[in-house]
Amino acid sequence: MSAADMKAADPVVVPVARHPEGPGTQQPKGQAPRPRKAGALLPYLLIGPTILAIAAVFVWPLVKTAVMSFQDVGRKELWTGEPAPWVGFEQFTGIFQDGAFWDSVVLTVVFMAACVVTTLAAGLAISLMMQRMSTWARLLLTAALIAAWSIPLMVAASIFRWFADSDYGVANMVLSKYLGLDFQGHNWFLDHRQGFLVIGAVVVWGAIPFVAITLYAALTQVPKELEEAASIDGVGAFGNFRYVVFPVIKPVFQMVATLSVIWDFNVLGQVWLMRGTKPEPEYEVLGLYAFNKAFESNSFSQGAAISLITVLLLSGVAVYYLRQLLKIGEVE
Repeated sequence: MSAADMKAADPVVVPVARHPEGPGTQQPKGQAPRPRKAGALLPYLLIGPTILAIAAVFVWPLVKTAVMSFQDVGRKELWTGEPAPWVGFEQFTGIFQDGAFWDSVVLTVVFMAACVVTTLAAGLAISLMMQRMSTWARLLLTAALIAAWSIPLMVAASIFRWFADSDYGVANMVLSKYLGLDFQGHNWFLDHRQGFLVIGAVVVWGAIPFVAITLYAALTQVPKELEEAASIDGVGAFGNFRYVVFPVIKPVFQMVATLSVIWDFNVLGQVWLMRGTKPEPEYEVLGLYAFNKAFESNSFSQGAAISLITVLLLSGVAVYYLRQLLKIGEVE
């Protein structure tokens, strides 16, 4: 076949005119813009109910709390709906001048730090053990963790109150009978430091399942090839975890730690139930301090102001949590 024949056999390329509504065209001058298609509004219509629910459940109560903190709301205004007088920053000034407030803040921070560290250490240890268990043992442990996580707080508090009972408690029996210590009839709540050990056990026991299961899911994403290569190079178990495993699970670990800080900072139900709804002043964490101001002293505006201060204290932690979500791509 000659060159002329090959040229004649080439397919003829017919230029295709670009559709006038294509993305490459511009709107002619003087012509009104075309209305957006109904399909473009579908995503906003789908997330609309969620946004409304979040606004109703979170945003509106937060706004009402902020407004109440600058007013003097009493029983009369609360039940009759009459407008409360504005007092400006008077509620905040009274709170910051109260020594009991700062004692509650320090107690809450120390208690939160102890619970978070214990929860993360125990949860990480359990997740590492789950990685080395057989399938049936891991499933059995996972079911036990989920069962412990699903127990209501009131039931868990009742169980731990029985454990720490001065007359019939398991803790006193074990310490006295099997360890030879004199704990017969010992009341754990006379000293608030010992009492917070029992309350902290309730908090940690309820938080470990979430931490352990979440960290185990993160451990499954660690490439086995990296661990085997580190072992071949002579890296020990601790070095393998520090330089190979932990950098992979670090984003998830940071998120779990941030959530634990937020949850344990707002502990109230555990203290309230463990002390039989009559906590002593030594057990007054920040949430209990706000509750007592609002309902025991009938100073609803001071309770709202303390709640707003708590939100501001935790806002930095919440921002850090959102940044971690953005880093691992869960929020775009």
